[in-house]
This record gives sequence, C-alpha cells and structure tokens, in this order.
Amino acid sequence: MPAPTINSADTLIFARWIIPVTPASAPLSHYAIAINDGVISAILPATEAQAITAKEILHLDHHALMPGLINAHGHAAMSLFRGMADDKSLHTWLNDHIWPAEGQWVNADFVRDGSELAIAEMLRSGTTTFSDMYFFPEVTAQVARKAGIRAQLSFPIFDFPSAWGSGPDDYFRKGLALLDEHKYSELINIAFGPHAPYTVGDEAMQRIVTFAAELDVPIQIHLHETQQEVDDAVAQSGKRPIARLAELGLLGPKTQCVHLTALNDEDIATLASHGCHAVHCPESNLKLASGFSPIEKMRKAGINIAIGTDGAASNNDLDLFGEMRTAALLGKAVAGDASALPDSYALEMATINGAKALNIDHLVGSLEVGKQADIIAIDLSALEQQPIYNPVSQIAYTNISHRVRYSWIMGRKVLDNGELTTLDSRDIIARAELWRKKISGE
Repeated sequence: MPAPTINSADTLIFARWIIPVTPASAPLSHYAIAINDGVISAILPATEAQAITAKEILHLDHHALMPGLINAHGHAAMSLFRGMADDKSLHTWLNDHIWPAEGQWVNADFVRDGSELAIAEMLRSGTTTFSDMYFFPEVTAQVARKAGIRAQLSFPIFDFPSAWGSGPDDYFRKGLALLDEHKYSELINIAFGPHAPYTVGDEAMQRIVTFAAELDVPIQIHLHETQQEVDDAVAQSGKRPIARLAELGLLGPKTQCVHLTALNDEDIATLASHGCHAVHCPESNLKLASGFSPIEKMRKAGINIAIGTDGAASNNDLDLFGEMRTAALLGKAVAGDASALPDSYALEMATINGAKALNIDHLVGSLEVGKQADIIAIDLSALEQQPIYNPVSQIAYTNISHRVRYSWIMGRKVLDNGELTTLDSRDIIARAELWRKKISGE
C-alpha cells in the first residue's frame, strides 16, 4: 500500500483485518481505514495510520472490516406478516394467504411500520443497502432516509388493482413521480418493478422497456420462480417467460432477474447474452419449495449473481450472512461439486455483485479509496469463530450476523457497538406487536 496522502480524517478505524472484496486477494492484516466527507480516503497499514489525526478513532482489535452487505431483493414491509402463513406452496401462500392479507391490511401506516422493522433488522445484521419491491414505495423511501440506509425501490406494476393503485396507468404515474422526486438523492434509487411475467401483460411490459431506456433506470422482476410458472406460460403461449421477455426487449444489462429456479441451458444462454443480473434468494426458494437455482452454471456462463433474502413472510429473516451461507452450501449440492461457490465468491455475491446488479458498484460494494464509506465491522473474538485461519471462511460459513458491531453508511455511523443510532428499537417492537394484535383479531 502507498504511504498515506492525508494528514487528518473524520473517522479513523484500526482493525485486525480488512477485507476489501475488490480486488480479490488475501485479507489485509493490521490495517486502518480513514473516512473523510463520507468517502474512504485511505486504506493503509496501522503503523502508517498512526500519523493521521481524526475526530473519531476506533481500535477494533478483534474485528474484520468489510463492505456493507447488499440485499438485492426483498419486500420490507412484509416483515409484519412474518410467520403468519408458513409451510405453504408458493401459489397457495400467495393466493390464499398473502394477497388476501395484503388486501385487508396494507396501507401507508402498515408499510411505514413494516419497513422500519425490516430496516432495523437489516442494519443490525450488516446490510447497508437493500432493494425493495412493495406497495407505497414513497413511504419506504421516507423510512430509509430516516434510517440513513441506501435503497433501491422498485415500484410495483401489475395488470390489476392493488392497495397502491388502480392498474398500470396509476402505477406508472405514481412510480414516475417517485423517480422524479429522488433523481438527485444520494441514498435512494428508483427502479421499475414489474411483478412477474404472469401478472404483467405485453402492453405494460413494452411501456416499461420504453421508459427504462429513455430514463436509464433499472428493472427488477420475479422470473422463472417455479417450474409451474414456466409450464403454465408454455401451455398458454408456447413460449418460456425468458424467451417472451427477450422478444419484448425487457432483458438487458440493467435487468435484475429474481429467483431463476427453473432454468434450462437456453435460458441461461439468453440471460448471459443480454447481460442480465441474477438475484438468488435461496432460503425463500427452499421454504416455498420453489426449486433450486443453478447458480454455478450461471456463474460459469458469466452472469453476475447477487443475493437477496426475499421478504420475511417467506424466509423468515432478513439475515444476509445466513443467506450467503445457505447459498454457498446449496450451490455446492446443486452443482455436485464441493469447490463450487467458494467462500470468496459467496462474499462477492453479497457485496460487489449486488452493487453491480443495482448499478451502484462505482459507489459501493468494495472497500476502495474514493468509494462511499459503507462499511461494517464484525467482532470475530467469539469462541464460535475460533481458531481463525481465514476470516473470509469464518464470515461465509459460521453464524456471524449477530457479531456485527458497527456499521457506517456514507461515513455516518448507523450501528454503534450493536446499538442502532437512527432508529428506536423499542418503539419498532411495540408497533409490530400492535399490528400482530390487529391482524390476529386480539
């Protein structure tokens, strides 16, 4: 590392290890990170960092510093439905339980309280950026700004009415207004969120293609989530959903395809040739018995693969470290290869790959000088992590999320020794309990 080029910093963090993620290399041992104006201004050996003066200095002698995690797909407000409809197939879960509950309960207040619950959980477990697709995204944006968390909000589009709108025209009107409102936001990005091929027709899809190209905005869509979805589409139209979307022009370098469990080689080739991103949600897929995504095949095809938790109603947690571990283990079993999805790639899925999928890798996803200071510190001193031969292995394969002690987003400390600094945990828990009583009829 070069000698320090700075003499002072807003924050200076000394750590036992620094895991930059990019470039992929061995963790840096006994290093420090300097932060100025929300940006990483230096990464250098601890001995050299001693010469820097700072407003705040932390000595984290047993910690690993790494980029904050990026949860590339979820439905934050659905945290208020956590545990309400377990052990159901996807279509039974959606049609008989979730959609009726949403029709009865979802409003702006529900989304505010549910999103705050989800964001608090994510911050406490190392997530500093999340992508959300849910009703009342303007409310989720307000909560995200309050919490100081980075977010991509994919405003939902359906062919039919919902709690948020009367139909496609209404969704487009509200979503485009939201996009305009946040076009200069440092933390909030807006994306198009067509729910799925089976809930959005060709006309609305083509409008999305046009708007997304004109406005240079990402698209996130649930795609090939189950074999039934694919079989139904072929029976109705003779086309697999991916082929249909390719014909409509929806697939491209800014398209984020969520789930992707039912894929054949042609599907994978189509996604790769269009430069699409895959968002893998292994625990939700397992819980709903949706299928097994062929992650290693996609990786070898050159597809960028990010990772998401999906919503807490089908997971049932928002622990991205746990998701990372499940993805790595499941990926090996599906590929029949113990070398598939190594620990370093699992870490990339949850950081730099997520940033690439959300089109923010120039800002976050790795610890590099000039990038935004979205950083987490994990205490690796617990007996469950001993002995430490390789901190990346411990982070990928052990139960680690509860060991996240500090978190910074744009240099702002949002988790301080395990305590949230921007949100009130007790108030969030109390409001969640009020919703439980209301929904359960107590």
